[in-house]
Amino acid sequence: MEERKSAISVRNVCIDYKSLKAGSIKENFFKLKKVKQEVFRAVRNVSFEVPEGQILGITGKNGSGKSTMLRAIAGIFSADSGEIDLHGHSISLLSIGVGFNPELSGKENIMLSGMLLGFSEAEVLEKMEEIIDFAGIGKFIDMPVRTYSSGMYSKLAFSITAILETEIMLIDEVLSVGDEKFKKKSYEKMKQLISKRDRTVVIVSHSLSTLNDLCDKIIWMHDGEIFMYDDPEIVLPVYRDFMK
Repeated sequence: MEERKSAISVRNVCIDYKSLKAGSIKENFFKLKKVKQEVFRAVRNVSFEVPEGQILGITGKNGSGKSTMLRAIAGIFSADSGEIDLHGHSISLLSIGVGFNPELSGKENIMLSGMLLGFSEAEVLEKMEEIIDFAGIGKFIDMPVRTYSSGMYSKLAFSITAILETEIMLIDEVLSVGDEKFKKKSYEKMKQLISKRDRTVVIVSHSLSTLNDLCDKIIWMHDGEIFMYDDPEIVLPVYRDFMK
């Protein structure tokens, strides 16, 4: 079988969060003393390859670094050291709380999101009605996004990413949000999207059933490091026992 080209290469990536000690902002403002920063390493020397067309799942307890890693792949965070190479592929991130201007309407955010993903205005307009119809949020499509519930937000975010297809799709827990009808619809759409073998997907999730059903490989992250990286049937039973 011909070996597939890499869609994502992550090499020795470290990502730090820097925080100020309590009171230091005020002290710095009055120039009383130098601000002392505390550094927390959220991702520690992580390396992996995702071939074109692979569906990779990333799981781990809260604070394990999985969402930080996903957002670094998306370009939202920069690695403090190491390298992330997307090999020229187009990429989209599906994550609640990322990517919308709250003051703009849903329709305006569709256009903005599409153009930020690299699509032309004409390409977004061509898909506009399909996105609106799939989202199913009715009159709210013309209202500011700040008026949306988390369910409506997730419906619109999912619809944009699902209909405006990029070569790499990054998903952060979105499939678990929304009403039951939309959950089922989005899950079926996701299965349809990732059945296209040229589509590369990385899913961050706590849902072991979702990861088992959809993913080719699983990374289990723990304290910012890769603890296991293997097939779902090998990683998930061990992780399930660990979380008990």
